[in-house]
Amino acid sequence: MPGLLDGTSKKRKRKLHLVDAAESAESSSPVPSKHDEILLLETQVLRSRRYYNNITTLLGYIKVQDSQDAQEQTSVLAAVALCRVFCRLIASGDMSKSRETSKDETVIVQWLMKNFQEYQRALLSMLALPSPGISTTALTLLMQLIKESDVQLTVNEDAIWCNGVFPNILQTLVNVTAIDNTRAAFVDKYFVRYDDIRYHTLTQLIEFASTNVSSASLDSTLSILSALETVPVSRGDIKDFFGRRPTKTKHGLYSPIAHKRQAQEAWMAVLKHDLTKSQRRTALELMSRRIAPWFLNVELLMDFLTDSFNVGGSTSLMALSGLFNLIQEKNLDYPQFYTKLYSLLDSDVLHSKHRSIFFRLLDTFLASTHLPAVLAASFIKRLSRLTLHAPPSGIVFVVPWIYNLLKNHPACSFLIHRNLTSDTEVLSPEDERWGDPFCMEEPHPMETKALESSLWEIQMLQSHYHPNVAAIAKIISEQFTKQAYNLEDFLDHSYGSMLEAELLKDIKKSPVVEYEIPKQIFFKHDTELGRQDSLVVGLWGFN
Repeated sequence: MPGLLDGTSKKRKRKLHLVDAAESAESSSPVPSKHDEILLLETQVLRSRRYYNNITTLLGYIKVQDSQDAQEQTSVLAAVALCRVFCRLIASGDMSKSRETSKDETVIVQWLMKNFQEYQRALLSMLALPSPGISTTALTLLMQLIKESDVQLTVNEDAIWCNGVFPNILQTLVNVTAIDNTRAAFVDKYFVRYDDIRYHTLTQLIEFASTNVSSASLDSTLSILSALETVPVSRGDIKDFFGRRPTKTKHGLYSPIAHKRQAQEAWMAVLKHDLTKSQRRTALELMSRRIAPWFLNVELLMDFLTDSFNVGGSTSLMALSGLFNLIQEKNLDYPQFYTKLYSLLDSDVLHSKHRSIFFRLLDTFLASTHLPAVLAASFIKRLSRLTLHAPPSGIVFVVPWIYNLLKNHPACSFLIHRNLTSDTEVLSPEDERWGDPFCMEEPHPMETKALESSLWEIQMLQSHYHPNVAAIAKIISEQFTKQAYNLEDFLDHSYGSMLEAELLKDIKKSPVVEYEIPKQIFFKHDTELGRQDSLVVGLWGFN
């Protein structure tokens, strides 16, 4: 037995001698680069506990205040090395303690945890840097630490997500506006890919958005929430986990309703803020595809949509589009929809740059053949009146639209043939001037008396100065043999396109402008010539 002990001690001495010799050889070699030095420090820590102090040295290399490329590269290399060190220590159980752990081991574990927390704070500082390479690398390292810690260190299943470094990561991603690339990387690699990260991210965003946040932070929150696409329908759809799976079968992570509720509360926390015009438009664009499918109670969106309608302009149209989608898809009850739609038909609608979008949506809103004839007649009559002051490019798609609506609602065909100036018709004092009972100022489309009126405005358009407008207005006076007009053929017309169409026409016969060329236009002719003065001279004097 003594001989065996002596032999063992000799082997241990030889091993220590070899280690010392290797270290002396390393120290006698040429001065290593920062990269080699960091790798050496990492290797030593993983080799033996006697080199744990190298962790402090590596933490000292993570200095991100200097913007020089060399210093940034050194900081990133040290951060990556420490991530491998701590992941190895966590996996081996060296950073965990139990009741059987001795006092000396407890001191070591506490020292490691202190440095581990300091390392996480350093990574959070790197995460907030505007440099995309450093910030994205810090995000990857932090998420790797979360994964290892969730599996090995935490006892409570949600502790790492609610009380660990994860809330700090999201707070940085939301509040720091200069890291758009890192925020996009988080969304693509983690948020839309893993169900547990999505669930816990929504939980944190609810808390952040419930406080007074800046407009820039709301932009960041919207960019994250707008990535929500696939709605889990059943428990089988929730299968991708970044961390460990919860052991409780009734945990919220396994419930599709819980996921929807988290998304609903997150969106409501954002929509309750005083959003800017661009933020409001972003939310309205996402309403039908990304927001409404996550809501368990779509009536909660009515206040936001109503407030958006009151903003005016194209925002009102987008709000009505969202309401119409909820009425169709979610059976939302909103009796004032067509009244609000009718109020958008003002004198500017045919002059707006968004008129093609408006009429595409208007055609969708009024496509149902079950709408009351009184309602359809009000829209027909109001737009007919607005064409009297509209540009030719706006009139050319209103007339085909009226044609299609008259085909869908035959009860409105009386508007074409009624003669309001007959000898037997008695006009009220209010209608004596125009002979038209239609009330343009009435805000409610069911009370405008449109069915008692006629489309005399379209008949006037048949004498329009623009030949294309006059020709297309005549389709109302002809037999309705065509099933319907495709509005896409008319919606995108403008002054430029109509002028180009005229210029490209083949002229078969030169038009006659004057049968007699005048000698003077701006001044009177001599009385001896016996010629009639031009109309310009009669209207203006140029003496």
